[in-house]
Amino acid sequence: MSFSKFALDTANALRPVLTKIVPAKFLRAMKARVVAKNMKDVEQVEIAPFEPERFDKGINLVGNIRGDNGLGQSTRLIANILTNSASAFTINNFFVPPGGSMTDRTYEAQITTEAPYGINLIHVNASEFSLCYMDLGKAYWDYHYNIAYWLWELEDFPQEWLGSIHLVDEIWTPAEFISNTLRKYTDKPVRTVPYCISAPVDDAFDRKHFGLPEDKFLFLMMFDSGSIMERKNPLGTIAAFKQAFGRDNKDVGIVIKINELEQSQKDIEYIHSVLDGYDNIYIITGTFSKKEVNSLTKCVDVFVSLHRAEGFGLVLAEAMLLGTPTIATNWSANTEFMNSDVACMVDYQMIELEKDLPPFKKGYRWADADVSQAAMYMKKLYEDQAFYQTLRENAQAHIKKHLSMERSVSIVEERLNEIYAQNGVLEWRAK
Repeated sequence: MSFSKFALDTANALRPVLTKIVPAKFLRAMKARVVAKNMKDVEQVEIAPFEPERFDKGINLVGNIRGDNGLGQSTRLIANILTNSASAFTINNFFVPPGGSMTDRTYEAQITTEAPYGINLIHVNASEFSLCYMDLGKAYWDYHYNIAYWLWELEDFPQEWLGSIHLVDEIWTPAEFISNTLRKYTDKPVRTVPYCISAPVDDAFDRKHFGLPEDKFLFLMMFDSGSIMERKNPLGTIAAFKQAFGRDNKDVGIVIKINELEQSQKDIEYIHSVLDGYDNIYIITGTFSKKEVNSLTKCVDVFVSLHRAEGFGLVLAEAMLLGTPTIATNWSANTEFMNSDVACMVDYQMIELEKDLPPFKKGYRWADADVSQAAMYMKKLYEDQAFYQTLRENAQAHIKKHLSMERSVSIVEERLNEIYAQNGVLEWRAK
């Protein structure tokens, strides 16, 4: 066993302790050092070529299937596509400590450590991909057709992660925005396989459940502390809300949902420091089930994301499906399912990062949303009921069509057929 593998397993075992006593910044730095050490070894690995006749046809899905964070939900969305396709599949529950909370058991029956099928679909981001290879071992990869499913938020990609491309035969992403970025760095196939969106709710999770007032028009934004607060830009949303309404309007409020509580204390303290005595800003923390999060999104009036970059924008798509009008920065992957007919799209200026915000580097560019325009949209949605209702109806109809199960399944099955056909197997066997 390598030292890196030992360190990963030890961190996993000690996760409950680590997240309480070790700062998240230090844990991220430690992980980055392990990744850098492994990358040099990964670039020398020779994966045995795909032998389709060696395995049954199907997919071994790898990812944090139990995770309560966005990446966990993304993995489950891929599993949902596979459930509705002609492909047999298993799931290997992989995550890198601290990993966040993991309470979802939707796909528990299909979790295994084996790789019985010919295609590995590895839903692990490039930042952790070498750790996944190290954890699963070379035998898991040999003779399989290896596909990475990656998310990323900017038009530049960290050079230190590029070695992971050596481990795969092709890359899938949920958005052309990401695919176009990755195509700059590889000649291997890069395919866009969008998510299909579902958002189950429970009416028991109403405003009273979340401690929210029944008599206010509520805006909602949310972010994971582990995803870099500056990218999600909650301060921009708070500034827009203040500009739109001021302290005297007691008929409105804004909800800030902060995920990954074990990493979020400094973010919570910082947000409290900029509230300026407003008593209609509500901060919600803690780990919720996905059904609770969906229900929270449904029971408010408007969802706001003045993000600086999105790799997909999953919560925006879910809000649209649930009939909650959205305000969003008009840049990055979310623009592939959002436009001015279905959402309030906020103008922006492209700005350079003035310092490193790992994994984002000084000199990378992202969008800085127009706070005044966002404030105008907040007022319009609050005051103009006809506009509100039209946007709500347009968004629901659009998202049901654009991010449908049928579309996603068709894309996956077509590509699986192509992979086997290119390797001499002409018939795709259904489950």
